[in-house]
Amino acid sequence: MQKIIECVPNFSEGRNKEVIEKIAQAIRDTEGCRLLDVDAGYSTNRTVYTFVGDENSIIEGAINAARVAKNLIDMRKHEGEHPRMGAMDVCPFIPVKNVTMEECVEVSKSFAKRAADELGIAFYLYEEASDRDYRRRLPDIREGEYEAMAEKVKMDGWEPDFWSGNFDAKWGVTATGARFFLIAYNINVLAPYNQAHRIALNLREQGRGDGQPGKLKEVKALGWHVNEYGMAQISMNLTNFNVTPLHIAFEEAKVEAKELNVALAGSEVVGLVPLDSMLKAAEYYIEKENLFIIDERQKINLVIDRLGLNSVSPFIPEKRIIEYLIAEERDEPLASLTLRGFIEEVAARTPAPGGGSVAASIASMGAGLGSMVTLLTYGVRKFEDVQEEMKKAIPPLVETVQKLIPKVDEDTNSFNDYVAAMRLPKDSDEDKAIREKAMQDGLKKAINSPFSVMKIASEAWEAMEIAAKFGNINSKSDVEVGVRALELGIWGAWRNVLINMTDISDLEWKEKTIKEATEIKDFAVKKCNYILEILENRK
Repeated sequence: MQKIIECVPNFSEGRNKEVIEKIAQAIRDTEGCRLLDVDAGYSTNRTVYTFVGDENSIIEGAINAARVAKNLIDMRKHEGEHPRMGAMDVCPFIPVKNVTMEECVEVSKSFAKRAADELGIAFYLYEEASDRDYRRRLPDIREGEYEAMAEKVKMDGWEPDFWSGNFDAKWGVTATGARFFLIAYNINVLAPYNQAHRIALNLREQGRGDGQPGKLKEVKALGWHVNEYGMAQISMNLTNFNVTPLHIAFEEAKVEAKELNVALAGSEVVGLVPLDSMLKAAEYYIEKENLFIIDERQKINLVIDRLGLNSVSPFIPEKRIIEYLIAEERDEPLASLTLRGFIEEVAARTPAPGGGSVAASIASMGAGLGSMVTLLTYGVRKFEDVQEEMKKAIPPLVETVQKLIPKVDEDTNSFNDYVAAMRLPKDSDEDKAIREKAMQDGLKKAINSPFSVMKIASEAWEAMEIAAKFGNINSKSDVEVGVRALELGIWGAWRNVLINMTDISDLEWKEKTIKEATEIKDFAVKKCNYILEILENRK
């Protein structure tokens, strides 16, 4: 699976458009990197770039951006409202998809070493990358700002982690490391700036600086007035949205505002936001208001409304939610075909797609019919007495369908490793051993694909039973076809598990897998007959 890392370097230049664009272009020109956002601030004289890539391209993108900045930014002439200590002031790496924090730590260290060696830049490691508590926090490293750095790097305990030993006055120093996704989040307050700041002090983890912590952990906050909006804001950095999520920050601000008899007027996300943070907020409001919402886009719209994210500028999910922004077209050539195209592809004079892909598609359509019936029953006045049952059945059926669709292509691709292994050399005993192991691994992968279809499809039986007992009686035949299709899809996947077992040499794994697969198949037959009997007796 592709690894996605986000890099958010902050450069000490927010006024010279030519310099800002040249740094942006250096990132765009880096193969494997995708520049998502450029946020320049005139008063702060600072620009924040957001781009993504894998563990190799992300380092190249950061190096290329730093190389341009080294030629064009001179810290000896820099002024701005934001604290700073270097031309590239900070360069964090953030795990986004299929990557761990530990991997991002190693990426930050590799970047710092290369940039120090190639460009002569001095680096401090911070946050998760630092092994010294007193210099993990960025404010502690940046204390004194650029003007103090020439002496600070000489102080005991403050020598940079990576550097040439010489302070470059034109550049200053840079902090790099790994951290969680930081959400920049502002809440609009219809009150003077000092009341917004008062709320911020009560909420932020640091509190009022008197030793008493504020309400919310992993939150930095202050109040300010925004001239272009004509109102005050509580400006927050949510440094770990798993600890303090968006909705909790907003709801606690509402509590504080009520205490002061002031009103909130929505909020805004600055830059990008992870999908998970939006879905967490959706689940909060769904539970709080006893709503029933399954569709992901409807959940996002709920959060936009409850947090007032359109209050000062349009919140466009495709441009603001990072997963939507970087989403690539699904690599599902079979599942993306028209129905006619898929059937013709199956009927063609080729070995694939074959029974495994067909089994997955049939099982998905069986669960799909169950989903259709429960959705047609839910919200209908004449079926008000079974609404709770429908609310139990709809989510697992929808989820089963979505899980099974990619299996149509997965089955066709599952033999790729086995075929590749067959082409490996077999000249020596060592070659033969390597080849045999690769072939066995490839076969197991090919077996696991239909086996996973069986397990996923089997998760739908309880919901299908609910559809049969309580669903719209006018859709009786649809449920009948659905349970038959679900059982047939499981049976077809079971046959594909068995047929590929012949050459498996791991007898313990072979016996265990066949036993479990057969139990799922037998259970499917039993459930199918039971549900059909229920339907037969319904009038």
